[in-house]
Amino acid sequence: MSNKKNKPGIAVNVQSKEKIGGLGVFEKYLTIWVALCIVVGVLIGVYLPQIPQTLDKFTYAQVSIPVAILIWLMIYPMMLKIDFTSIKNATKQKKGLVVTCGTNWLIKPFTMYVISYFFLIIVFKSFISPDLAKEYLAGAVLLGAAPCTAMVFVWSHLTEGDPAYTLVQVAVNDIILLVAFAPIVAFLLGVTNVVVPMDTLLLSVVLFVIIPFVAGYFSRNMIIKKKGQYYFENEFLSKFNGVTVVGLLLTLIILFAFQGQKIIDNPAHIVLIAIPLTIQTFFIFFLAYGWCKLWKLPHNIAAPAGMIGASNFFELAVAVAIALFGLNSGAALTTVVGVLVEVPVMLLLVFIANKTKHWFNNFS
Repeated sequence: MSNKKNKPGIAVNVQSKEKIGGLGVFEKYLTIWVALCIVVGVLIGVYLPQIPQTLDKFTYAQVSIPVAILIWLMIYPMMLKIDFTSIKNATKQKKGLVVTCGTNWLIKPFTMYVISYFFLIIVFKSFISPDLAKEYLAGAVLLGAAPCTAMVFVWSHLTEGDPAYTLVQVAVNDIILLVAFAPIVAFLLGVTNVVVPMDTLLLSVVLFVIIPFVAGYFSRNMIIKKKGQYYFENEFLSKFNGVTVVGLLLTLIILFAFQGQKIIDNPAHIVLIAIPLTIQTFFIFFLAYGWCKLWKLPHNIAAPAGMIGASNFFELAVAVAIALFGLNSGAALTTVVGVLVEVPVMLLLVFIANKTKHWFNNFS
């Protein structure tokens, strides 16, 4: 492997001196580009609604195919770095998997309920009717019980997380989700007809895990066989520098274009919903991240362990919200707000993780 100075890939670090071509400006001023993309997305959704309406036709099982393609392009460079040996080694990171599973399934759904209940039912009772507040709470619970499947690969990549460990933790969480999601949601919401939409789950796993992994695996083996390990690590991988950042920006435009009119129509409630979701995101990240530091796990395990709990499987949450409460329900709106909150907040957590990497310097 190449040394750290020549290590390929992107890190969201505004002080980084490694710039490839003209893409350095995207990394250095990423916050500005994110804000501009959010504004552009909202304006498109409001003034050019035919664009998101057309893109929305390419949706199956609550998964937007255009967004899926962009996410796939973001994940593919990370999958290129994975080989079967590293996957086998990642399964030995038992402490990391304990942090991931413990945070996501024994803590996260319940803290989401408590934090959201406190704000939506108690603090904001003068601004939100009791019935609507309960619907918003339901949507928050659906988000809290669904750890991320796709975007965690991107967050891990941007923090130079261990790609093999990230793949393993996603796989483990998807298996647990099959048996734990419905009982947890039913318990917290007091409903009995919670069903995991298997088409959404399976399509997401195929699109965001299986396809990019298979493509990365065969690409890696073919290129190394033809041109060697040095070319692959020092030249081929560098061709994808910038893909993740550009993909993120385009994804932001599309996501906010889809929800542009809702943002304009419900600005106050969207802000109120976003407050507990944001607090929960920061709390879960620092809980898992701090847990990893306490157990002296390396940064490339700690960062993805914190990221997967902080982010959500929003396609699943949206699908269940619509099935249980209806398309125009408060629960569905909350899951949509979860989408809007996630990317900007997670980018901030990526920045924090990169800035605190020195906390883990003595761990290996």
